[in-house]
Amino acid sequence: MPDKISNIIITLSFIILSICISPNTAIANEDNHSDVVEEIENIEEKFNAGDLIFDHILDSYDWHICTWKGKHISVYLPIIVFCEKELHCFSSKHFHHEHQYHTKNKHGEDVIFEIPEEGKYAGKVVRVMDDGTHVKPIDISITKTVCGLLISCTLLLVIFLLVAKSYRDRGVKSPKGIQALIEPLIIYVRDDIAKPNIGKDYEKYLPFLITVFFFIFFNNLLGLIPFFPFGANITGNIAVTAVLALFTFFITNLTGKKHYYQDIFNTPGVPWWLKFPLPLMPIIEVVGCFIKPFVLAVRLFANITAGHIVLLGFICMIFILGEMSAAAGGAMSVLSLILAIFADVLEVLVAYIQAYVFTMLSAVFIGMSRVEGHH
Repeated sequence: MPDKISNIIITLSFIILSICISPNTAIANEDNHSDVVEEIENIEEKFNAGDLIFDHILDSYDWHICTWKGKHISVYLPIIVFCEKELHCFSSKHFHHEHQYHTKNKHGEDVIFEIPEEGKYAGKVVRVMDDGTHVKPIDISITKTVCGLLISCTLLLVIFLLVAKSYRDRGVKSPKGIQALIEPLIIYVRDDIAKPNIGKDYEKYLPFLITVFFFIFFNNLLGLIPFFPFGANITGNIAVTAVLALFTFFITNLTGKKHYYQDIFNTPGVPWWLKFPLPLMPIIEVVGCFIKPFVLAVRLFANITAGHIVLLGFICMIFILGEMSAAAGGAMSVLSLILAIFADVLEVLVAYIQAYVFTMLSAVFIGMSRVEGHH
């Protein structure tokens, strides 16, 4: 079991690395510490439910914590862009105070960056050229999703290291503490997901399946905690779910047995005229290989995002009706609070179900690639 825990930690490290090199992700530079600042807005704005919901579910270059007495308290994250063979690092607070960031390149020429509010690159860091056009640089900034990802993965690593230490210290004794909490889930993934779907080779893939299960489940739960440093919509980010699905795709197709590929290009039990001269069935099977990871990524992304929207929708109803009438807002606050608590409890169940479904389907796809010859 300690060896399995070590393999899980190694697998988790690879997942962190893969997600962090996807678009809009990076590893922070020590010189670019996040700045916690307060921003005062002089103009009172009406409550906008859409802005509140999208501020939570979409990625951003800062992490809004709260609004206190008209002051927005946020963590401004480092922006790291690569443009014209130069790396530029600066804080996102420049866009909140000046809307543009002015710097110079190695030739002493002015370089301007901004985040347009509309257009093709809305919400993304772009370079403003001399003629006013926008050019998208290579963006490897530490966004809200990446920051939340690093926090959650650090917590996961600490938890598994503690579990591994408990195994070393206690040996075969009954588990206690955090080991007693984690071990039943590990055994569940092994006995009810890996073994039945993969078969005799299940141990080879068990570290990956356990890592994926805990990664999704843990981040789903952290996304429900409404205060900093939690609450980032990590598994509701399509880039994150796509990387997880690509892991399943490559593991399935790079470790499959020869009969798996024979079934793709020479499907048994299918009339010959569906294979030759027009290879209809092989084309369908190859397309299916790419549809499977696509469905995995979209299913997880859509379900988590929809759950967050519904939960925030109940809360927004209080403020929307409160602007219309104080009495209506007060009455609705009780109902919305009850519905929000119910939805939050339901989201805990959904957090587990989505982790289970993703892990189960990954095990099924891997098991399909490990089938023996037809008899």
